Amino acid sequence: MKPILTVEHIEKIYRIGSLHNYYTLRDGLRNLFHIHKNKKEYVKALDDISFEINAGEKVGIIGRNGAGKSTLLKILSRITLPTKGRAILRGKVASLLEVGTGFHGELTGRENIYFNGAILGMKRTEIKRKLDEIVAFAGVEKFLDTPVKHYSSGMQLRLAFAVAAHLDADILLIDEVLAVGDAEFQKKSMGKMDEVSKSGRTILFVSHNMNAIEQFCSSTIYLEKGKIKLFDKTHFVIEKYLSEFAQEVHVKSWENVGGYGDDVVRLINVSLCNEQNEKKYFYDRSEKINIIVHFTLLKKIETYLNLHVYSINNEKLMVLVQDKNEIPTETGQYTIKAEIPSHLFNSGKYYIGVAFTTYSPYKVNLFDEQCVFFEITEDMSLRNHPFKTRLPGYFLPEVNFELIK
Repeated sequence: MKPILTVEHIEKIYRIGSLHNYYTLRDGLRNLFHIHKNKKEYVKALDDISFEINAGEKVGIIGRNGAGKSTLLKILSRITLPTKGRAILRGKVASLLEVGTGFHGELTGRENIYFNGAILGMKRTEIKRKLDEIVAFAGVEKFLDTPVKHYSSGMQLRLAFAVAAHLDADILLIDEVLAVGDAEFQKKSMGKMDEVSKSGRTILFVSHNMNAIEQFCSSTIYLEKGKIKLFDKTHFVIEKYLSEFAQEVHVKSWENVGGYGDDVVRLINVSLCNEQNEKKYFYDRSEKINIIVHFTLLKKIETYLNLHVYSINNEKLMVLVQDKNEIPTETGQYTIKAEIPSHLFNSGKYYIGVAFTTYSPYKVNLFDEQCVFFEITEDMSLRNHPFKTRLPGYFLPEVNFELIK
């Protein structure tokens, strides 16, 4: 049996640098006489990508920003064409690449279900038959006849996912749309994706959430600078990705894009530093680690900072939750410092996820799971320990042993 999806030597090249919103006489003369001051006008978003996926497989796609993940899904969705190569899809395709794509703000939720469903290739009779199921899944019954422009981003996400998930497609392409929304809906969406896959359909899932990738995908593609670095079992791919990524990221900023989050709170930057305020990746066990979180509160809502600490093997070790007394009550920019005590972690690599959560009602406002990384170096004081090697485990706190008798 032939694979349901075959990608053969795909390249995607974008022109950059010399593009303008207008075309001048000088540009025309330059082109006429082939005069170009800047020859670096092109960038390869994808570079000789080839792979095959069989029917019913659940495949994750991971990589840093700019690795080509979204470009690949846009090519598979026929939104854009490859510069070279081809993608052969043997079946009907549904894609969910951006929240509310194909929605019209002036139309009601009901009208947008029909509108969006038609764009995705659903027949009117099919949409009518599944309308109640779509609405119930999205949880927008009360607002079904309200214009979508009055919906929150979370409501638009739920409705868009509900329409795509109920399309009788052979291949479902999903690009990082489950990062926003409450935990209940994320769990429901993952369950729906699993249900869709068990029915024999194929799913490609792009995400920065390694837990979701590992939980849901049997194999994963690791993209780096437009090329496939690794395509293997998910566990091995994630371990490779995090291990390489960890050594470079101890500061992360969204300042140039206006922050990361929703209409309640937005992250500006996160960094790790020692007691001398030196930002760095490597720490001795005797050093305290300060996590500095700079953010903007846009609404007077109680939202709590949560810091999720993971091992490099993607195991969640602990969650640190902000104390209620330290929660800001007015809108504005704030900085929070959280201190990890010395002599807590064993030597090894770790990373921290940063989240903001409101509890009345419960909603995850934002969650960057692989936000900042750090490494605890070998403790020189343990060189004389009887083990003479790294002790097992992730924690190595100082404990007083007292011989009583």
